[in-house]
Amino acid sequence: MMQHPEKVSVPVYTAVDREIFLREIYPMRTPAVLRGVSLGSCLDKWTVDYLREKGGDREVKVHVSSVPQMDFLRKNFLYRTLPFDVFVQRAAEAKHSDFFISEEESYYLRSLGDDPRREPADLRKQFPGLAEDFSTPEFFEPEQFFSCVFRISSCGLQLWTHYDVMDNLLAQVSGRKRVVLYSPQDAENLYLSGDKSEVLDIDSPDLKQYPRFVKARRYECVLEPGDLLFIPALWFHNTLALQFGVGVNVFWRHLKAESYDKKDPYGNKDPVAAARAMQVLERALQALEELPPDYRDFYARRMVLRIQSCAYSRKSEVAVQGFSPTETLTASDSETSVPSSQITHQD
Repeated sequence: MMQHPEKVSVPVYTAVDREIFLREIYPMRTPAVLRGVSLGSCLDKWTVDYLREKGGDREVKVHVSSVPQMDFLRKNFLYRTLPFDVFVQRAAEAKHSDFFISEEESYYLRSLGDDPRREPADLRKQFPGLAEDFSTPEFFEPEQFFSCVFRISSCGLQLWTHYDVMDNLLAQVSGRKRVVLYSPQDAENLYLSGDKSEVLDIDSPDLKQYPRFVKARRYECVLEPGDLLFIPALWFHNTLALQFGVGVNVFWRHLKAESYDKKDPYGNKDPVAAARAMQVLERALQALEELPPDYRDFYARRMVLRIQSCAYSRKSEVAVQGFSPTETLTASDSETSVPSSQITHQD
């Protein structure tokens, strides 16, 4: 009998304003769906025709894949440049009369800065006409802002599991999207390659190849148009477009500005101190190679124990355990746990 990872519903909060978010949700450092937060007129306006008209023929670099499940390991996608209005039309279609690979190919846009190697994406700069319709939730200080990323994907497109080093809000403007998340404490069960998980099929994983994956607790939600998903830094996430969808990611710095790599326009490079620690670790591993196998094994285990005792966070483990896989949160539950607000929980 096949084992399945434990599943937990991401809690849904309504009636959330800046004060409630900063006081009662943000400090928990766990994902949360925020429903009913104003995103502006984009919810009504951003139809396919409107996007094509407002976005015009500005050229955009997009992912094109022959299959909906994109694979960063085998690179089963191409990068192609298209006028924005043409791209939107193709992404919204189930079959294409004009195509690069096949008539059923999938499309994905992750907007870039004007100078992709130096500047982060900002909807206000790349698509000012559309930015007028989108209201950025003021859940952080203006100086913390890093990027505002426009995302459009074909129905069925699935993006691999990865983490970001900054906090972000994913605003689902149109279409429905499933998001699966994993705690940073499950990193050891996700078979990482850099910032990405090698387990591409998270719904039917190959447990012979990835036996520890079953230990990773799975947090899941389905975003409806108008929903916001708070994704804390370092939380792994995997997205599946249940329909043609348009969204906006707003990233901001959770740490001090100097903690981040100044030459990182995407916001996905590890913090400077973490990168430096990883370099030290690589040198330590090279030093261990000078020892016989049994000595190398012994001292490697000592290193692991040292890291666990000095660097593991007991506090974060407790916070994650606060999600109950069997608990159904209701308005009355929330009134008991957070009596100072009118917040409502839904699963």
